Amino acid sequence: MIMFQDEARFGRINSPHKCWVQGERPVVYCQIVREYTYAYAAVCPFNGTMVSLILPVVSSAAMSIFLGEVANRNSDRTILMFMDQAGWHTAKDLKIPLNIILASLPAYSPELNPTEHIWDELREKYFHNYTFDSIQAVEDRLESGLRDIENDSELVQSITGFNWIISWH
Repeated sequence: MIMFQDEARFGRINSPHKCWVQGERPVVYCQIVREYTYAYAAVCPFNGTMVSLILPVVSSAAMSIFLGEVANRNSDRTILMFMDQAGWHTAKDLKIPLNIILASLPAYSPELNPTEHIWDELREKYFHNYTFDSIQAVEDRLESGLRDIENDSELVQSITGFNWIISWH
């Protein structure tokens, strides 16, 4: 199985975006609280499989936990996982499960990673013009969004199935 992996930061800081409404102009609150959590995800553009996890940090220890989760959910498969070259992806203490082979995407090329489109989908559909009372509320919303996307393999395929990836297989 071929998968692409990435992580993204979600938090209580927001920036209001334009939106269409009928009637009166809506009030959109702005929040500048610097509290964050991180979503990890790996997607297979060929069959729409997605594995995600919410963790409090980005580090080699957290990445090891995520890789273990991916390996456990796909224990009957060997996974070729493409990811960027973040420091925690190449750390010496990273624990790589036996059924996962890591491969790096070129440096500074997020446009090659289809998982980036998962973050766009989450931010547009689940975080657009929202403010949160706590980091737990952010995590609850993130969990809901990740679960919805994970359970919709057609959506995952449609937003991650880049032509160059699909034709490569």
